Amino acid sequence: MSRECGLLLPRVCAALAEPRPPAADDTCLQKLLDWLGDLSEAEPGLKLVQDNPCLAELLASVLALPEPSPSVLAFALRLAGMLAASESTFQYLQQGKLLARLFGEDGPRSGAAWADASVRSAWVDGVRSMALHEPALRLLARTGALDVIFTLQGDPSLFVASAARQLLVHTLSFSLECEMNKAPGTRVCDWPLCAQMIIKHIEDSLQSGSISHIKQSLKLLAGLFGGCHAPWTEVLWLGVAKQVESFLMEESVQTPHLLADLLLNMSRSPVFGDPESNFWALVTSALEHLTPVQAGPLAVGILRLHKCPQDVRIQALTVLLQPMDCILRAASQPLEYSGLLDESVTDPATIESLLSSKSSCASLLCQTLGHLEELLSLSHLPVDLPYTSLLRSVMAILQFCNGLLIPASPLGSRISQTLIGCFRVQRSALDVLAVLSERKGCDIPVENLFDILLSYLESPNTNPMVLKKSFQATSKWLVCLPKMSCFKSQWQITKILQDVFLVLQKRLCSPCWEVRDSSLEFLTILINGLRDQDEFRQTVFSSEVPRLTEDLLEDPESYVRASAVTAAGHLAYIAPESPVTGNQYNKENTVAKLQEILSTDPEGFPRRAVISIFIKWLKKGYTALLQDTEQFVSQVIQTAERDLDWEVRLGGLEMAEVFFVQTLCQLGRPKCPYAPFSPEFTSSVRHNESLQIFCRTKLFGFLFRSLCDCDRPVGQKACDILLAIRSSFYPSNSLKDSLDPEEVGHGIAWLQRTLRQGSLAQNFPTGSSHEVDFQDPESMLLALGTIDLEELHDDLNKSSDHVEKSPQSLLEDILAAVGAVEENEADCY
Repeated sequence: MSRECGLLLPRVCAALAEPRPPAADDTCLQKLLDWLGDLSEAEPGLKLVQDNPCLAELLASVLALPEPSPSVLAFALRLAGMLAASESTFQYLQQGKLLARLFGEDGPRSGAAWADASVRSAWVDGVRSMALHEPALRLLARTGALDVIFTLQGDPSLFVASAARQLLVHTLSFSLECEMNKAPGTRVCDWPLCAQMIIKHIEDSLQSGSISHIKQSLKLLAGLFGGCHAPWTEVLWLGVAKQVESFLMEESVQTPHLLADLLLNMSRSPVFGDPESNFWALVTSALEHLTPVQAGPLAVGILRLHKCPQDVRIQALTVLLQPMDCILRAASQPLEYSGLLDESVTDPATIESLLSSKSSCASLLCQTLGHLEELLSLSHLPVDLPYTSLLRSVMAILQFCNGLLIPASPLGSRISQTLIGCFRVQRSALDVLAVLSERKGCDIPVENLFDILLSYLESPNTNPMVLKKSFQATSKWLVCLPKMSCFKSQWQITKILQDVFLVLQKRLCSPCWEVRDSSLEFLTILINGLRDQDEFRQTVFSSEVPRLTEDLLEDPESYVRASAVTAAGHLAYIAPESPVTGNQYNKENTVAKLQEILSTDPEGFPRRAVISIFIKWLKKGYTALLQDTEQFVSQVIQTAERDLDWEVRLGGLEMAEVFFVQTLCQLGRPKCPYAPFSPEFTSSVRHNESLQIFCRTKLFGFLFRSLCDCDRPVGQKACDILLAIRSSFYPSNSLKDSLDPEEVGHGIAWLQRTLRQGSLAQNFPTGSSHEVDFQDPESMLLALGTIDLEELHDDLNKSSDHVEKSPQSLLEDILAAVGAVEENEADCY
């Protein structure tokens, strides 16, 4: 702690202990607490408290106040817990009974401030910080603090209740693992007092018959088994297993989700990993007795496990697939498909009843589809799924939802009536359909699948979000189409593409801007995935899609213009050299239009999209689109420099960086600007040529002026690029060490002084005797070797409030806020 802070801290503590409520806000007090926490870690033991007796005096003064303000009392509780984390400081504070008074019965718990949730939360935080040694645990048991924590599990504040549970988990595990000299035995009566009290509370609550107490204990057990995997957890489980099992056997399970969470957390613990363990029999029982909606999260959690008894895994899979099996049977003619499952876990009549009910059908299907998407999205699936039957079932759901499926049974009729036009189920089914495209083994007639997708894309009744999902699923299946072994017919692929583009043409003309936007995103995804397919390129440029995309560059909605820019940029890359018959698409026109948008569009989104496309072109080497790359880069970075949107300016810098690296590579320099030099590049001819190119494109002017940009990310990026350029010309940095800015000319010295002002410099003056010629190679070489870019880099990386964030400034702010200084000098923040 600095001398200044050492003088200010006693005054701050005295001001906080005043009877009147302080004007300092909670944020300042939290920052003060964080700073004192850093000091206590840097100075362990008693040193901090002994060197600053005002801290203990503050705790005593707050206790003496008849009605302390909640914010100061909360601060004192957290401070006391933090200081008492050290056993020696704990003993020191206990000499004055400070901790017993703060956390015991006669402290804040009996005052009016206890009604404030922030005080209760601070009390729990203080106990949690302090409970790191045996004396603290004995204090908790002796002062009745554990009973308070038990009660706080049911606190109306969810934050307090959650913190209380976490505190009990910590206290139990810490007391067993740190208080005992040997591993805990199998008899709970031999365990430490705190552990015994917590376990007795859990057992009593489970047997109490009170739903609220049972819920609290189940949440606590779930937290314990989720966070502790020590052998003693098995002893704890043996004491409560029968009671938990009895909850599952009830005719109507009262706490299904909590029981499922508990069993799932236990299943992840290696303590219960033995396949012969009785625990797995309880999991099987839970899958049987819980309803499909209740058992779903447990089933999908079990299926994600890599270590699990095979019979339990099969049962979990059956629970998850039963609704999909029921859909498939309801949609199919008798004997047409055998369904997904050979046998059921839940009574099939129960599933049919849920799917026949308007109140439960959509919820059950959305939950099941969500779980299936979660499983199918895993890179390694621990269980084999029947992909083909699953795909048929998802297709049937989509047909039920848009009324295209003629029901084959009374159940199918009821499901159809419930699902028709149900957007929630449509979205979930389309998500599953999209991920199924990535799974091999979906052996179905693909034409049927695309008929369903096209019906959604064509229908005027399709919800915009459902349409977006339909586009996503269609794009994934189209990209996978050429790779599918069951679908090699070229004319079929072409026919599907033509049908899709006919729909796309209509959607690009939609009066709804969200639909136009989704259509353009769909087009971009298709180009990325199918650009190497001849039939795709031919279909694109034989359609009206390129012209419509170009028209949408002038759309009244900025989001649509941005998407049109991205789509047009991708179209320009795959456009044929000679126009396709009947289509006059001209990529040179596209380049000119994008440059115009960058210069004139009033919204930021389209301009950002343009700069992103230009960077992509340059990175991928699409320079065939550009007649003169140097001139193009120069025009773009000059336009970007004048842009009011900092992201566009940053994009201009990224483009400059790509151009710099590519130029060096073309002249024999390694791709990475920090890699060793090749002999070809070290020749003075190549050296000077690259410098001249950078000057001609006005790269240096853009970079040096960007160092003074009012947005820090822009300045940081410019400095990084200049450092990379300098390392290419001065690998040893020898010139910088030998030159003084004042000795190399007025211009460079002025530039150094200007850059030190940072964003205060605003604009670089021109026409003065100090003006720097950013297009003169010699001047730029001198500037790179002279200006201290490392110092600028460090300055730019400092936060804008690095001075105000100092501890001294914080203490002064608190004093100013509570009126303890005459002049009000509080920071503007």
